[in-house]
Amino acid sequence: MKLYIDKEELRERIRLNFDHLKNDPYYSIGEVFSPADYSWYGDKEGRALLAFVSHYKISGENIPCMEFMLEQLPGRLNEEGYFGPLYCGSIHEEQLSGHSWLLRGLCEHYQAFGDAISLSAIHRITQNLYLPLLGKMATYPTFRSAKQAGGVSGELAESIDGWILSTDIGCAFMSIDGLSHAYEVARDAKTKELLDEMITVYLSIDKFAMKAQTHCTLTAARGMLRMYRNTSESKYLHGAEEIFTLYVSGGGMTKTYQNLNWWDRADSWTEPCAIVDSLMVAAELYQFTQREEYRRLAARIYHNGFSTSQRDNGGAGTDTLICDGSGQQELYPLRYEAYFCCSMRLAEGLWYIVKHQDLLWAEQSGTVEKAADHTYLDHDILYCLPDAALLPFAAEGKQVDGMTLYPIVKAYKVPRDILMASRQKILFD
Repeated sequence: MKLYIDKEELRERIRLNFDHLKNDPYYSIGEVFSPADYSWYGDKEGRALLAFVSHYKISGENIPCMEFMLEQLPGRLNEEGYFGPLYCGSIHEEQLSGHSWLLRGLCEHYQAFGDAISLSAIHRITQNLYLPLLGKMATYPTFRSAKQAGGVSGELAESIDGWILSTDIGCAFMSIDGLSHAYEVARDAKTKELLDEMITVYLSIDKFAMKAQTHCTLTAARGMLRMYRNTSESKYLHGAEEIFTLYVSGGGMTKTYQNLNWWDRADSWTEPCAIVDSLMVAAELYQFTQREEYRRLAARIYHNGFSTSQRDNGGAGTDTLICDGSGQQELYPLRYEAYFCCSMRLAEGLWYIVKHQDLLWAEQSGTVEKAADHTYLDHDILYCLPDAALLPFAAEGKQVDGMTLYPIVKAYKVPRDILMASRQKILFD
């Protein structure tokens, strides 16, 4: 039996996120531009613009801050047309990563509205920040100090060989996403040359050994898929497949179809940004290859991984890791909301789900059984033992092995105080 996406649930998720982004002062024109000393230059601005355009694409309704941002943007950039200082002789990893999101937001805005401000900014960021990297990507340092673990938003770490590095290891290669979108808009041959260099280098890196961030890796894969869509060159599809296979089978994805923030870091947390990425990569791989395992994974990510990602205020937050090596079987929030990234990133995920909802159906039979990894599933739906406080918000329970198990309770339905004090046990011993 096919379990299709609940359209009422999806509408409510969208409404909550839209209202949050429209009404929270953090996303208003008074606060949407980051302070000058925030090292993720362009990151918040890009994610916010991308979120606003994503909601416009869903509903046709503008969040007013979107156009206010475009009006103020030219006056807030440096003389070269991007955010932050000019790092002469050094490459600032977080500056590259942040401007990937800015390129994404600007490209989406240009494709929706055809405006001159977005197009000019796309050209200047590409020409002045990124193209000077040609011939330099192979110098990216792959060895990091073990102590440089990093927090939930990433932070500046050491400087090696001219690179100012982030604890979000590998985030420089997030730029494959933004640059692929800039290439889609402008079709510039030099941009493609840089993309090919970035992709070749990143595919050659042992991401598990380097403890790369899964979010930036999946985002890079989305950029590869965009290049495949625009060029039909199979190397881009193969690169994205290689990354996604590593993510699914090589310790990047949890038993709840969420993500480890870094490979080989079972002491970290999930990140809804990466959960969005994983769903998009899986669904696009299915569309390009028609391999059913990709579609099924995309559906499982939506029906299980998204369950606890979105909160009742419309934003998104981080959860515990349910995976081998974490010693953790209780799924619960570690941070109520990652307002500086995931709450905005969720908007594009919701747009993508709306656009592709017909392929995100899950299989179920009404019978819950133990799977090969010892989790309890009704085909694609993961079952667990929620605390009693969560049961008023749970779907129908099923009897199995002397227990009443329930699908993962959807966090957006649960009031904050109850959610933060409750646990859902994922059985896999």
